Amino acid sequence: MVGSQNRLVAVCGITGNQGNAVARELLAKGYAVRGLTRRPDSEKAAALSRLGAEMIRCNLNNTEDVQRALEGAWGAFGVFASMQEGGAEQEEKQAKRFAVIAKSAGVRHYVYSSVAAADRNTGISFFDNKARVEGVIRSLGLPSHTILRPAFFMENFQSPWMLRELERGRLSIALKPETRVHMVAVADIGRFGCVAFEKYAELDRAAINLAGDELTMPEAAEILSEALDRRVEFSQAPMAEVRKTSPDLAVMYEWFNNVGLGVSIPEITSLYGIRPLSFRQWARKVKWPVAAR
Repeated sequence: MVGSQNRLVAVCGITGNQGNAVARELLAKGYAVRGLTRRPDSEKAAALSRLGAEMIRCNLNNTEDVQRALEGAWGAFGVFASMQEGGAEQEEKQAKRFAVIAKSAGVRHYVYSSVAAADRNTGISFFDNKARVEGVIRSLGLPSHTILRPAFFMENFQSPWMLRELERGRLSIALKPETRVHMVAVADIGRFGCVAFEKYAELDRAAINLAGDELTMPEAAEILSEALDRRVEFSQAPMAEVRKTSPDLAVMYEWFNNVGLGVSIPEITSLYGIRPLSFRQWARKVKWPVAAR
């Protein structure tokens, strides 16, 4: 078996949350990491360079850029965002292009970050497009691949649209009080991403649903109250208002309310030997802005 220090892994979106987390875990394990980013001169890129990552400018819409970025790579981590110009359609094109080029470039192991419930015909545009990407990956005949399917990010509670409400002592989201939501810390995506490369033979063709906790929003509000040292009250936002600004987001919340993501957290720990962070553990680790406290 080739040692990790001889394996070069190209990490897509290295200055984003998931790519950053995976890259740091790989670097800590002795892998060579090549970071793909539009901004190799950013502060996040510089921090990873200091840890030993090679940074390369890469526009995922440019075939030549992607080919150059994947040249000579043993492994690749792919993560693509729909919250950009072109939305879910553009994300799907990027992800399919990346997988095809990874195959032609001779990448030995490809890890793709999808989403929990991608395989369940949710009707959510930015879930279903990932299901189609998964299908392409399976059809390509890559030497080996692993699909990660993370649940709702705990980091969403740090997003500007949620943080503004938390600063006012409110957790406002279009979920029923009794709806239980599976959620995962980005740090755990990094840990599982690293394991997917370390155990590539064992996890070839595996699709792993990731979550560290399952909570109602009133329960989440209690934990946030403790972490922020201020009272946070949950209020159910009107679905009609969400639908006005983001029909896709409304469809996702409706799926959460009526069906759910269906992740088995005990199974994750049992099968992969990693105990993911609970929401309380994650919230205690976060450096919340002073205004939020």
